[in-house]
Amino acid sequence: MSEISNKNNTTKSFADLGLSDELLQAVKKVGYTSPSPIQEKVIPFVLDRKDVLASAQTGTGKTAGFTLPMLQLLTQDVKQRSKIRRRSLRCLILTPTRELAAQVFENVKEYSEFLDIRSAVIFGGVNQNPQIRTLKNGVDVLVATPGRLLDLEGQKALSLADVEILVLDEADRMLDMGFLHDIKRVIKLVPTKRQNLLFSATFSKEIKALAGKILSNHVTVEATPENTTVEKINQTVYSVNKTRKSDLIIKLIDEGNWEQVLVFTRTKHGANRLSEKMTKRGIQAAAIHGNKTQNARTKALQGFKDGSIRVLVATDIAARGLDIPLLPYVINYELPNVAEDYVHRIGRTGRAGAGGDAISLVSHDEVEFVENIEKLLKEKIEKKVVEGFEPTAPSKEDIEEAELAARQRSGRGGFNRNRSRNRTSSENKGKSNSVNLGKTKSNTKGRKSNNPKFGGKGRRK
Repeated sequence: MSEISNKNNTTKSFADLGLSDELLQAVKKVGYTSPSPIQEKVIPFVLDRKDVLASAQTGTGKTAGFTLPMLQLLTQDVKQRSKIRRRSLRCLILTPTRELAAQVFENVKEYSEFLDIRSAVIFGGVNQNPQIRTLKNGVDVLVATPGRLLDLEGQKALSLADVEILVLDEADRMLDMGFLHDIKRVIKLVPTKRQNLLFSATFSKEIKALAGKILSNHVTVEATPENTTVEKINQTVYSVNKTRKSDLIIKLIDEGNWEQVLVFTRTKHGANRLSEKMTKRGIQAAAIHGNKTQNARTKALQGFKDGSIRVLVATDIAARGLDIPLLPYVINYELPNVAEDYVHRIGRTGRAGAGGDAISLVSHDEVEFVENIEKLLKEKIEKKVVEGFEPTAPSKEDIEEAELAARQRSGRGGFNRNRSRNRTSSENKGKSNSVNLGKTKSNTKGRKSNNPKFGGKGRRK
């Protein structure tokens, strides 16, 4: 196994990485000008048919990092494949959530536009019949959540016997959400001889154990340390009483004339309540979380992208997998219990080296979380108070609520990343709802967004 440092190499172009003219044309159309660090490091190894274990955060360009070389490998033996009457599934991409699956699928379609490649996406929560019909027509690339994949494989709607490349995207989240058993079942169904690509935000014990079981003579790539994704993000903490948070967030968004704002809450009920209050106060908002139907989530996301919805209020699990280009604002209405999750949240702005704004509304019972975040980041976050919203001494009810929350955290073993995540993932365990969010603070008017379709096909030559 080779260890690859996380220091950036001399910047190369996509052409320097050995990509085909068709892929270079697609990359140019999407808007990439040069490869990101993760793309520059991973693409050559994938083209060399190496197994890869990569640490990559949301927003680092990891999807293109495995999709572009994967598509090139699949098209290198077109003559041999043309002799086969029916296309067979040759690349399988597993994701933990339906939103992430839909987004990866959109990326595959974009990058394969000028290739003779058919792709499809399958996930739960929607009617399986259209998915089955698409699979019967034959696909080269399939993006799937584990549960629906195994369901359809059990119905003989698809075969994994010809899979050449297996990708596990956001593998850490898949383990957090309880998919380890499903992953093991999938491994038994694909050929022993194959290329494996495993992407994870962290290299936990569990991830290393999984890599040891499925990877062969692999290379390890670390492109973006977890605490460096926030360097160009303007972070601000506003101290405020818990009961005044909703009024303050409305004031900030309204008076700042902010557009396309992603707001995080801890609970589904809190997301609903806040979005409803904003809408009543003249700020068009929508909530997404595990209790929302897939159609409701898709509609909310579409509105957020086209500008008809100004604010999207989300829980952590529901937000993962959302890819909102040019996202300018992230607001923590409530801070997460886990410091690393704060980094994941605010990393959805400030993409591609550009700036973004991350605002946190912090009540007295969340001061501990701020301290833990600052320890992780190894820096202090700017603190502000808005006139008219100065925090006052906590009420008896506030103190009792804070003490109860502290006891509950203590009962889970304190500030523990995995336990906190297990709590969060129970919101929608085993279901598909996830992110790969936006880029910069730029204007997004006129941008088009695509609703996920189940099947996609590149242009036939």
